[in-house]
Amino acid sequence: MSLIHALVAQGSTIMAEHQAGKRDFSQATQTILSKIPPNNSKLTYVWEQYLFHYISEGGFTYLVMADDSAGRRMPFTFLGELQRKFIASPTASSSTTSLAPHALQSTFGPVISQLMYTYNTSPPTDDLARAQSELAQVKDIMVQNVEQILSRGERIELLVDKTDTMASQATAFRRGARTVRRQMWWKNKRVLALGIIVALVIVWIIMAQFCGAALRCGSN
Repeated sequence: MSLIHALVAQGSTIMAEHQAGKRDFSQATQTILSKIPPNNSKLTYVWEQYLFHYISEGGFTYLVMADDSAGRRMPFTFLGELQRKFIASPTASSSTTSLAPHALQSTFGPVISQLMYTYNTSPPTDDLARAQSELAQVKDIMVQNVEQILSRGERIELLVDKTDTMASQATAFRRGARTVRRQMWWKNKRVLALGIIVALVIVWIIMAQFCGAALRCGSN
């Protein structure tokens, strides 16, 4: 069994899902859903021997949990077909507003179940070939490593948020840039002050020599 758990969500609210395995991964999937940005994206989260693939588009998220042995081509093919079936279904037109959790379970849950069964038993080869070509051109599908599961394997570690890391790095960079600017400002001021002092000394020497020459001329 390659595909284990699949769902369709609106934001972080699961509208319909199907789980083929016995182990409960609801906390893991809910954590991942809460981390998905609102913009359109495709991503793979890697955790232990499992892969959480998702497509987020138009306010809806299509997510499937699969064995590591399934790779990424077949699960994303499944997600693409799941997305097409959902958009083409009458339930999609009725889901433009926020719905309660599992509001479409009775209507679209069986569709997810049947599609998972098809891909777990005999995935369409034509679709897989097409997906391979599409994935070769898609550059926004990334792989994100996830920390190990916490105690008893029931909870998932908070996902590493690269945005926070980049923000921290940017803050440190700006702080360092301000420090460098201050150092350069003081350095320029010191150079300017030194130049003024040197100029005054030169003027004083010239004036002293001039006065000395005038005195000698007067005495003669």
